[in-house]
Parts: sequence; C-alpha cells; structure tokens
Amino acid sequence: MEKKDKELIENAVLASTRAYAPYSKFKVGAALRLSDGQIILGCNVENASYGLTNCAERTAVFSAVAMGRTDFDKLAIYVDSDDFISPCGACRQVLVEFSSKLKVMLINRQKKVHETTAAELLPMGFTKENLNQH
Repeated sequence: MEKKDKELIENAVLASTRAYAPYSKFKVGAALRLSDGQIILGCNVENASYGLTNCAERTAVFSAVAMGRTDFDKLAIYVDSDDFISPCGACRQVLVEFSSKLKVMLINRQKKVHETTAAELLPMGFTKENLNQH
C-alpha cells in the first residue's frame, strides 16, 4: 500500500474519533484527498431530530466544496466494525455528483481495505447528464 493511502486511512480513523454520535454510538470517519494531496476530514454529526444528521462522507465533501475544491482524488471511510460498511444512499448520490470514477476505500477496525469506486457503489446513478435528456 502506498504511503499516501496509509496517511489517508490514518486520517479517516482520526476523523472517526471526532464524530458526534450520542444516539447511535456509531462513529464514522472520512478522509477526502484532493488532487494536490490535501486531506479534508469528515465525521458523522447526529441530531436529536434524526433527519438532520449528517454523514461523515458528506461532511468531508461539503467541507471541500466550501473551500472551493471539487478536485477529489480518493476517499477513505473508516468504521470501527469487523464488517466493511458502505456509504448510505444519500452519500453515494453526492459522491457520484462529483465523480463516478472517484476511488473509495472502505476500512474496517482491523484496517483491512476494500477498494471500489463511486460508480460501483451506485450503479446507474442519477447524474447531471440525465437532466439534459429532454
């Protein structure tokens, strides 16, 4: 594994420690690497009104966009679980919005990695190209 991917995984694990998950206790961390190597962190932020909760993946993406950046290279998602946990549907849709080719690493508590892409996570996803077909 490349050094820069190990760094991305370490940052995803760090981000998970910052999660605000008092209800589910399910802490998720995301680390989004940009084309220049900068890493943007995201964690899940829960709310007593569950619908207002934001996932780690979207927190990282929205933070990058707020910085004026959409040049995503790779996303690492860490969950303290024996299983590989995949992003929810809303997060999958947001990832595909920016790049269906975005590389995604799912990481479990043993630091094992399952690599995929945004398109593989959301086959036949709805994109801006679908809006121009009228």
